[in-house]
Amino acid sequence: MRQHEIHRKTKETEVRATVNLDSNEPLEIYTQLPLFTHFLTALGKHSHLSWQVSAEGDIEVDPHHLVEDTGIVMGQALRGALGDMHSIQRFGQRLLPMDDALLLCALDISGRGQLYWSGSFPDRPINGINAEIWPEFFHAFASHAGITLHLVCQSGVNAHHTYEAAFKALGQALYEAVQISGSDGVPSTKGVL
Repeated sequence: MRQHEIHRKTKETEVRATVNLDSNEPLEIYTQLPLFTHFLTALGKHSHLSWQVSAEGDIEVDPHHLVEDTGIVMGQALRGALGDMHSIQRFGQRLLPMDDALLLCALDISGRGQLYWSGSFPDRPINGINAEIWPEFFHAFASHAGITLHLVCQSGVNAHHTYEAAFKALGQALYEAVQISGSDGVPSTKGVL
């Protein structure tokens, strides 16, 4: 089974994440931030992968530590579950509408973790959480998973719809990329990812 668990404890946060790439049950997500839990549950549901995530931290200081560290741990869990990456599809993409929001997510499990964030993302807080926090999750996730990740907001007026669509689009693109293809070996002319 392509499964991996990571536990990370610092003076600011404690995060545990497990992912199984060959199952979609169970899906268990808990963070101290209900909005973040909601977004991660959307990612998990639309990835069709089995995610268990538990994250607590010093949110009384700032949600930043919890959100970024969760991205780090989930990215590390995904990278571990991918193992040698033999026979994966490697690429995934999704153009995802959610009411007024339209998000493009394209990713490459390349081993080179980078986030490219562009477009007209709304710069308004949702339930007291500033919009600047959400790119921090995607940056940490991409960096630690070894994924080249493009997220482009094509349109979006409602901030909740827009950021939730980004999490859903990432989930669907991930599902496509981690699937086992019909070809053997690592999907690269270099022979390694």
